[in-house]
Amino acid sequence: MNKIFEVPLYPYARHADQDATSPSRHRVVVVGAGPVGLAAAIDLAQSGVPVVVLDDNDKVSFGSRAICFAKRTLEIADRLGFGRPMAEKGVEWNVGKVFFGDRKVYDFNLLPEDGHQFPAFVNLQQYYIEEYLVARVRALQEAGAAIEIRGKNRVTDVVDHGDHAALTINTPDGPYQLQADWLIACDGAASPIRAQMGLDFVGRVFEDNFLIADVVMEADFPTERWFWFDPPFNKGQSALLHKQPDGVWRIDLQLGWDIDKEVEKKPENVIPRLKAMLGDEVEFQLEWVSIYTFQCRRMERFRHGRVIFAGDSAHQVSPFGARGANSGLQDTDNLVWKLKLVIDGLADDSLLDTYDAERVLAADENILNSSRSTDFITPKSEISRVFRDAVLDLSEHHGFARPLVNSGRLSLPSVYEGSPLNSGDCLPGGPVRTRPGAPCPDAPLDEGFLLPQLGHGFTLLAINAEIPDAVQEAGVTATALRLSAEAPSPLAARYLGEAPAAVYLIRPDQHVATRMACFDETQVRAALRRAIGKE
Repeated sequence: MNKIFEVPLYPYARHADQDATSPSRHRVVVVGAGPVGLAAAIDLAQSGVPVVVLDDNDKVSFGSRAICFAKRTLEIADRLGFGRPMAEKGVEWNVGKVFFGDRKVYDFNLLPEDGHQFPAFVNLQQYYIEEYLVARVRALQEAGAAIEIRGKNRVTDVVDHGDHAALTINTPDGPYQLQADWLIACDGAASPIRAQMGLDFVGRVFEDNFLIADVVMEADFPTERWFWFDPPFNKGQSALLHKQPDGVWRIDLQLGWDIDKEVEKKPENVIPRLKAMLGDEVEFQLEWVSIYTFQCRRMERFRHGRVIFAGDSAHQVSPFGARGANSGLQDTDNLVWKLKLVIDGLADDSLLDTYDAERVLAADENILNSSRSTDFITPKSEISRVFRDAVLDLSEHHGFARPLVNSGRLSLPSVYEGSPLNSGDCLPGGPVRTRPGAPCPDAPLDEGFLLPQLGHGFTLLAINAEIPDAVQEAGVTATALRLSAEAPSPLAARYLGEAPAAVYLIRPDQHVATRMACFDETQVRAALRRAIGKE
């Protein structure tokens, strides 16, 4: 068993706030020291916003939990200073294979084009990522940033007072109270804060259960995602296999609805299922076992006054598609720059309503894709199963059928179509993938890659065009990045399309705010105002 689970990374220590005669007031409090909460805190600290993280635990999560981290998540993590260790430790993969019964019907490549700093996915146990996040927090502290984690600090009550949130916190030394100008709830799918505020999810709970087993073994399977429909070792159900670092393999086995979860998790019941899949001759050890139920649900709104929900506390999806942790980090990527502008007095707090609008849109997209995957994986009627099996049979020899196969549409970042922060598209012939609202795709440069050059604020990107060094509007500055590109380079293909030149205004979360054929100061200023909610 990996001993990392037993080591306190942020042990409890009594804080001066616990002895204050009146509740201490903090700019931002984050509840939850998982990947989403710590990513939010790191982003705030890097932006110069003081932040306190409260968690009822003092160590990393038990078990690998989230393991599939998408390219966009790696890009966000890189900006926050922990992407490189994720990429170095993680098992890279771009290829997936789909099996029906005992035969492979087809395979796919999630990133067939070259010119990206990161792969489509890495597989990495969540406990490693939490280690890297805590190490990043410590590095920021050493550099003088106002960020802290308080372990064994369990939030037991939250009250929104309009201009702040009041928290009651229980510790090994008893309760104390804090006040927060802003509270970010990243306290998981069972979110105590959501319950304390009388809020709930809307959506679907699917009548099916899946066994997760982390297995330590030596195996010569390639570093690919393998998904089975109706395999001989789990007849009538489905299965999934992923490789992780340290000789750990993730196996998901569909069990059906009417089961006793506690009984099914017992090693004497898990091991025979795994032997049926792997063979009696394969030696393995169980590292972690859990059972999950498909759920595709979200809160109706993610912002409630001074309390803002992110990650699993705001939305849940079934794990096929890797949309949970990946969408959670995209939540914080969307939120923090907006919250920074509000705190600095450069934007009204109504800007935070666009976090709600954009990330609810993203959650609905994830839920739709996840629900469709679940319906395909677990047909609810005999005619649905007949249709699914026919699609799988056809997909072995006919390309037209393969897009209909749904073993989990894998996570992609959302395009914020129709966002109130988008301005017009004034680039005739521009690529669809970089239209307003879209996340910027990476591209190789003469030295390095594009995304690390976009910085932490607004960027005015010029390709084969003249722009000033900076444009300032309403207290917000967009700094210049000048590049040249000729077809058929990746940069030209991804940002110019059929246009000879382009100017992009790019938000701090690396989504496109507007684009144009040449620099137009009036248009850029208007787009900047719109992007911070002032137009």
